[in-house]
This record gives sequence, C-alpha cells and structure tokens, in this order.
Amino acid sequence: MWQVYFKELTELLRDKKTLIFVILLPILIFPVLFGIVGLVMATTTSKAMEEQHRYVIINEQQAPQFAEALFYHKNFKKVETTLSSEQELVAAIRNDEFDVALVIPADFASRKASVQQTEWQLIYNRSSQLDFMYNYFDEMLKTYTEELQRDTLSQLGVDPANLTAILKPVELTRVNTAEQRENIGESMGAILAYALVLLCLSGAMYPAVDMGAGEKERGTLETLLICPVSRTAIVLGKFLTVLTTALMTALITVVSLGVWGAIISAFADLSKVSEALASITVVDLVLMFSLLLPTAAIFAALLLAISIYARTFKEAQNYMSPLTILVIVPLMIAMAPGMELDVTTALIPLTNIALAIKELLKGTADYGLLALIFASTTALAGALIAFCVHWFQQEKVLFR
Repeated sequence: MWQVYFKELTELLRDKKTLIFVILLPILIFPVLFGIVGLVMATTTSKAMEEQHRYVIINEQQAPQFAEALFYHKNFKKVETTLSSEQELVAAIRNDEFDVALVIPADFASRKASVQQTEWQLIYNRSSQLDFMYNYFDEMLKTYTEELQRDTLSQLGVDPANLTAILKPVELTRVNTAEQRENIGESMGAILAYALVLLCLSGAMYPAVDMGAGEKERGTLETLLICPVSRTAIVLGKFLTVLTTALMTALITVVSLGVWGAIISAFADLSKVSEALASITVVDLVLMFSLLLPTAAIFAALLLAISIYARTFKEAQNYMSPLTILVIVPLMIAMAPGMELDVTTALIPLTNIALAIKELLKGTADYGLLALIFASTTALAGALIAFCVHWFQQEKVLFR
C-alpha cells in the first residue's frame, strides 16, 4: 500500500497541473480572488455612499426647513419637474429623468398646525442592495420630526428642559455579553467552513480523476494490476494520495490566508480582528483539522470511486459536477440564519462540519457534539472507503 502511495504521490508532484491545483492556487490565486472580491465590495459600497442622487420634491413650500436640509445635503442634487402624480413620477424615474421623488401632501402645513399626522411618499427604485439613499432620507426625516415635536410641545407650554424626556422617555442601552471572538466567529465561521470544505473537495478532485480515469486512458492501469500487490493495497494507496492532496490544499490555503491577513493587518486598522483571531487556541485548530480529516476522506473515497467507474477523463469530470452541487447544498444550509449546532444538525453530513467549525471559531463549541460529529463522519468515511475498495475489485467496473 505504501509503495503505491509514494509512487502516486511522486507522479503527482511531477505533474504541473497538480502543482497548480494543490499549491499555486491556494498560495496565490485564492487569496488574490478573495482580495479582489473584498476590494470590489469596498469600492462598490464607497461609491454607493458617495453617489449624488437627483431628486424632485413636490409641495416643498409645505416643509421649507426639510427642503432646505435636503438641498444642502451632499448626496442629493435637486432637479425641477412639472410632474405631480404618482404614475408620472414613477414613469420619470424609470426613464432615468431623476432618481427619487418626495411627495409632501398639499395640506401638510395646516395639518401640522392642527397637530395631525400626515403621510409622505418616497418614490424610488428599491432594487439596489445598497440602499443608502433611503437611510439618508430616514436620518433627515427623524431630525426634522424631532424638531416638529419640540416646536409643538413648546407651543403647548411644556418646559424645554423636559422635552427630551417627553419625546424619548426610555433610552435603551444594549450591553453585549458576547466576546469579540464570538461576533467574528458568527459572521465569518460559516464562510470559512464553506471555503475549507470546498477546498478539500477541489484538492481531491484532479488527483482522483487522474489516478482512476486518467490511468485508464493512458493504459497504465493494467500494468499496475499485474504487479505483485493486492487490489486492496492499490486502491488504498490511491485513496491515501487523494486524501493527502485534499488536506494539503486546505492547509496551504489556511496558512496562505493567515499570512496575507497578517500583511493586510500591518497596513490597516484591524486590531480587533487580530485580537479575536489570536484568541483561537492550538486545540481549536487541531479540532478543526480533526473534523476536516474524515470529511476529506469522504471526498477522496467518493471521487476515487467515480473516477474508477468512468471510462475517460472527460467522463469523470462530468460526473464530478453533480457531486459539487450536492456538497454546496448542505454547506448553504449551515449558512442559513438561525442554524445552530445541536444533536439533530450534528448528524447531517457536511452541515455538521460547517456548524462545528463556526462554533470552534466562536469559542462556544460543545465537545460532546464535536465527538458525535467526528464519530458519525468517520463512520460514513469508513463505509465509503469500504465501498471504494469493493468497487475496485469489480472487473466490470475497471474494464467497462
């Protein structure tokens, strides 16, 4: 078995494609891609925050103070229009004549004087995920509303010193019992687990295809089978090679991201993030690796079995695509809001791994549940390895 393992590993290291998929991608390309995505998101957000929106305001004479505050706001540019109905304003926005329309009722001043509530209309396209424009309006309207309340209460003879207590009799202060590590783990844990599991899959995919369907295409499988080595030893040697590449891809990526993160932290104010990540102990990292080990074994056994069945390299790749989707679905479930690690979710393959890694990052992991996850995942991996060994014994599978 070990002879086959070292033979396959040596051949993989000589292959340029393996070096690209297992070493170059994790060290350079993945961190660069993550960096580009972060840069694009930051640039997009910054641009959305600084964007100047064209607006029209109907019946602005009814609220001159608000109209003046809106006029001098840096994110708004006033546009004149003769339109007034809702349908006309909606059509104008769709035709890109302006971005937003504020409709103030024509009787707002009189209703305000008689202390009656009124309803304003804000018409704009809400399809954008970065809806800063509404936030700007909401902030200005809160300020304007507070001023109106103060004016009304003052006219009613209320002592100005008591205005704040009357307008807001209860001030709620939130005290967060979660540590900084818990907050970061909650926001980043599922994403990191998602990336690590997929990296284990991608790291195992190419070597598995090459050692099964690839050997069939090259005609070297028959030569290997006539060697004085049992088929069980051959398939286990191939399995260990695929497992090694899967784990190496994940480990190299984690180290690479850590190095790049340290470099970025040196140039940016990320002290809180650094402190939180520094609180992750060696035990937590060992436990994460321990959970990834049977997970990578599952992928290695599945991919190798698929590759052994496939006639050609291309056919094996076609079989891999549905498997990738099947892996992504439980990982997406783990990222859903409200998903927590319990006895039930601890038995769901892959979802349990993602939730466990998130809990380890938060520092709130239940070691009993971790043991259950490790045991169930190891049992599944063992069953798949046994199936892969049995699969390799079948002549009708090897020589389809």
